[in-house]
Amino acid sequence: MEPTGAGATAPLIPFREFVVKVHSRCDLACDHCYIYEHADQSWRQRPTVIPGAVVERFAERLAEHARTHALPSVTVILLGGEPLLAGPARLRRLCEALTRALDGVAGLDLRVHTNGLRLNESFLALFAEYGVGVGVSLDGDRAANDRHRRYANGRSSHSSVLDAVRLLGEDRHRRLYQGLLCTIDVRNDPTTVLDALLALAPPRIDFLLPHATWETPAPRPDGRPDAYARWLLRLFDHWDGQGRPVPVRLFDSLLSTLRGGPSLTESLGLTPTDLVVVETDGTLEQADSLKTAHEGAAATGFDVFRHSFDEVALHPGIRARQLGLAGVSAECRACPVVRSCGGGLYAHRYRPANGFDNPSVYCADLKALVEGVEQRTARAAVAPEVTDPAALAAAQQELTRALLVRLHTELGGRGDADWQRAWELVTAVEAETPDALAAVLNHPYTRTWLLAALGAVRQGRPPGAEPGRRLSALAAAAVVRGRLELRAPVFLGGGGLYLPTLGLLRADPGRAEVRATVEGFSVQGEGGGVRNFGPGTETADWQPVRFLAGGAGAGAPPALLALEDLDPDRGCFALPPTPRLDPVGAERWERRLAEAWDLLHGTVPSLARETAAGLTTLTPLMGAVAPEEEVRRGPGALGVPLEADVRETSLALLTGQRRARLRELTEVADLYASDGEWLHPSPWRKEPVSVSRLLEDAHAAVAAEAFCQAGGGSGGQGGIGRALDRLEGAAELTVSGKAVVAILRREAGSEM
Repeated sequence: MEPTGAGATAPLIPFREFVVKVHSRCDLACDHCYIYEHADQSWRQRPTVIPGAVVERFAERLAEHARTHALPSVTVILLGGEPLLAGPARLRRLCEALTRALDGVAGLDLRVHTNGLRLNESFLALFAEYGVGVGVSLDGDRAANDRHRRYANGRSSHSSVLDAVRLLGEDRHRRLYQGLLCTIDVRNDPTTVLDALLALAPPRIDFLLPHATWETPAPRPDGRPDAYARWLLRLFDHWDGQGRPVPVRLFDSLLSTLRGGPSLTESLGLTPTDLVVVETDGTLEQADSLKTAHEGAAATGFDVFRHSFDEVALHPGIRARQLGLAGVSAECRACPVVRSCGGGLYAHRYRPANGFDNPSVYCADLKALVEGVEQRTARAAVAPEVTDPAALAAAQQELTRALLVRLHTELGGRGDADWQRAWELVTAVEAETPDALAAVLNHPYTRTWLLAALGAVRQGRPPGAEPGRRLSALAAAAVVRGRLELRAPVFLGGGGLYLPTLGLLRADPGRAEVRATVEGFSVQGEGGGVRNFGPGTETADWQPVRFLAGGAGAGAPPALLALEDLDPDRGCFALPPTPRLDPVGAERWERRLAEAWDLLHGTVPSLARETAAGLTTLTPLMGAVAPEEEVRRGPGALGVPLEADVRETSLALLTGQRRARLRELTEVADLYASDGEWLHPSPWRKEPVSVSRLLEDAHAAVAAEAFCQAGGGSGGQGGIGRALDRLEGAAELTVSGKAVVAILRREAGSEM
C-alpha cells in the first residue's frame, strides 16, 4: 500500500479553533497535568493573567484572520491553568473584546473549560450574557477522581466539582452545559466511571488517554500492551448496552470514520488540525499537548503583536499536523486502521531519537480499539443497499428525484417559462399517478441529462438544450404513460422530440401540445392540426423505443429490455452509440444477444439471473470490445458493442453490469474514504491503482473468472485472491466496503 503523498506545498489551512490561556496557574495539583507535571515548564516565565494589551491584539488578529478567509465562524476556548482564576471582570473584558472585533465579520463560538471549583452564579451570569459554553473536567466517581485531581494539600476536590456541575445542569443554566472531560486511568472501573458521569446528565463526554510519549509511556499496571483498549472497549459495551445515552466523542469519531466520515477529534483520524494556542504573554503556540514531549515542543516563535495567524499557519510544526496521511509514519501509512486512528495524537508519537516520526505510544491500544469497535458494530453499520437490491433500487430512485429537485433549486429565477410550466406539470402528474412519473425518472438517461445540466448551471455554462424543453418532454412522457387528462406543452426542435421511454417524434419544428389518448397520444401543433400516434407503431414521423428479450432464462417469467438507440443523452459511454438500427440490424443484434444470454445461463446461471435482474435498457455501441470507462447514468442501462461476437457479448453483459452495479452502490453508500491517497498493486494493471479501481476490477474479475472456468472461454482473470487480500487490508474501506469484499470472497469460492 503506497501513499501518493501530499507535501508541504498543500494550500494554507486557516485556523478555526483558538485556545486562549487566560490564567497560567491552577488551584488543583493534578499529577497528570501536561502543563505543570510534564517536560515543558515555560509557564513559569509567563504572566499569571493575560494582560489587556494581549486581549485587544488577539481580538484584532482573530478578526483579520476570519475576514481574510471568509470564515463563517470561529471557536475560542478559554483555558488555563484554571481560567476562572482570572475572575469575572477580566473574563468580561475578554468576551467584550472578541464580540466587538468579530461583529459583522464571523460568528463567535465562545467556550470555557474549567475544573469547576470556582464556578458560581456570577460566572454563569457572565457566560449566559455572552453565550459561553462551559465544559468541566471530572474523572468519574470520587475514588476515580481522587486518584489525580486533588488540591496541593491532598484534599479531595470531588464534592466541590459535583456541586458546580449540578449548578451548571440546572434548567436555567443548562444551555451553557457543554459536557464533561474525563482522563482515563485503567485502575478505575470503566462502568463505574461512566455511570458516575452519566448521573450528572452531561450533553456529551470526552474520554482522553493520559498524555505519554515513547520516552515516558503511560502506566500499565497489568503490563499488557492493550490495557487502554480493553478498558475503553468495556466502557463502549456499557455505553452501547444503555442505548448510547449521550454522545461520547471518542466513540462517535471511530463510528464516523469506520463509515467513511470525518474524524471528530484531534486525537484520532487524518483530518487536518486547525487549532492554535494564545499564551498569556501573547505568544502563539501549537497544541498544548506537545508540552508533554520536550521543552519548547509547542513553540513557534510567533506572537500576536508581530505576526498574523497566516504566518503561524505556515509554521512547519503546524503543517506537519495538517498533512493527513503524509503526516504519519511509514508504519502507520501501511496500517489498515490508520484512517480511524490517524497515528494517534501527535504528541503521543514523540521519541527523542527521531521526534514525531513514529506510531503513537498507544499504537497497540488504538489498533485493538478500532478493530474492537468495528467488530461490535459492523453488522449494523453496513449500508442496507449492499445486501438488499430493493434498498439499492429505492436509494437510486430517490437520488434521481433529489437531482431533479436540486436542478430546480439551482436554476432559481433563471428557470424560463418552459421550465416553470413543466415543473408544475410534473408536480401534477406525481399527485395523480406517481408510478407514471417514476417510470420516466427511472429511465437511465434521465440521470445523464440531470447531471450534465447541473454541471453546466453550476459552472455558469449554458446547460445544453434548454432545461425547460427537456423537462417538458419528460412531463409529456409521464402524462402519456399515466393516460392522464392533462395537456403537456412541448417544443419540437430540428431533430424532433424525444419522449423518454416512449420514442422519437418527428414533425415541423415549433411548439405543440401532447395529450394522452386511449390508443396512445395526440400532438396538436401551432397550426391547430391534431395527429394521433400509437406508442408501439412505427411510422415515418414516429420511432418508438423497441424491446428485446431480457435473458431471464428457461423457466423464468419473460422479461423485456429496452433497445435504446434514440435517446439524445445515451452518448454517455466511452464508445459512441450507434445511430438508430434498421429492422434487419436490430433483429441480427437481438439474435446475438439471445445466444449470449443462453451461454451465460449455461455456464454461470446464478450470475446470469443476477445480470438480467439488474438490466432495463441496452444501448448498442460502435465497435467490438466493451470499454471499462463509462460516464455516470441511472441504474439499469448498459452499453454493448454492436460488433462483438457471442462470447464477447456475454462478457460485456456480465462484467459491464457488475461494474455498473458497483458504481450504483458507491453513489448511495460509502464503501471507501480517502480514495487515491494510497496506491495498490493490481494483478491486472501495470501501474498501482486506487482502491476504487482495484475494487471495481475485482468485482468484474470474480464474475469473468467464474464464466471462463465454467466453459465460457479461455483467458481467465487470475490474481483474484491477491486482489482480495489487498482489499481486505486496505485502510480506505469502510465497514460497508469490507462487506462488499467479503461477498466477493464468498463468490470467488463458489461455482456461481
